[in-house]
Amino acid sequence: MSDDRPHSSNGSTNKSILNKIVQVFTGEPRNKEELVEVLNDAEDRDLIKPETKMMIKGVLEVSDMRVRDIMIPRSQMVTLDINDSLKDSLPIILESGHSRFPVVNEDIDHVEGILLAKDLLAYGFGQQEEAECTLAKIIRPSIIVPESKKVEPLLKEFRSQRYHMAVVVDEYGGVSGVVTIEDILELIVGEIEDETDDAIEQDIKHLAGNVYQVKALTELDDFNEYFNCKFDENDADTIGGVVLHQFGHMPKKGETMTIGNFEFKITAGDNRRIQSLHIIIPKDHKITGKITD
Repeated sequence: MSDDRPHSSNGSTNKSILNKIVQVFTGEPRNKEELVEVLNDAEDRDLIKPETKMMIKGVLEVSDMRVRDIMIPRSQMVTLDINDSLKDSLPIILESGHSRFPVVNEDIDHVEGILLAKDLLAYGFGQQEEAECTLAKIIRPSIIVPESKKVEPLLKEFRSQRYHMAVVVDEYGGVSGVVTIEDILELIVGEIEDETDDAIEQDIKHLAGNVYQVKALTELDDFNEYFNCKFDENDADTIGGVVLHQFGHMPKKGETMTIGNFEFKITAGDNRRIQSLHIIIPKDHKITGKITD
């Protein structure tokens, strides 16, 4: 008898999320703006959760995007040189915490393939194994996509062809950047943190006393605001760019430079970029310690 009993007015709470969404869409919105309004109304009436609404909005936004809108630009790519030894490559792999690396030959516009960090495990890192292990032997083919490619079909290709990274090129064939499946998924579900994110998520981190750790790619506006200083924004857009300009060459790990009253020490980098810095500020220097969004 209970199976034949009609649902009460409160029965909607037992509907599946799919049924709820179908119910929301019965108003037949005529464009995406109206659809977003319907979603907002559905959230207000507790038909869908805020997280569900954000994912649906993320899907709508992805459908309009092209790869150029979400790629990691070439200036921020972490690459390996195919001619480097494993010994030279390991510090870059370990410092970055990434799982995939474009492997280049001479310059960034010549990508020879993609290295999966897990592929190194088979070699055990012993002397004999390391001597036999060259990047050229273990890299996998790179997937090339144009900047203009739409993000939605790229996500389908990532899933169907089972690869996670693609190299992005411009209309002239030059490398513009890279895009990963994680970049796309984060547009839909929000930031995806992994085991390395806790250690590197902050652009500026207080270590002790008047010593700070700063990512080289920290925007100069944010750096100036946080440290209550006025480094010249005409020299560069990031604090790493300012430091590089003062050095006049690509500094090595451990090199130091004093700019104004601030002492900068290179703590991570390679022959192409500075990655992180330690900064010692004067003890009597007052900082705001915050960045305004």
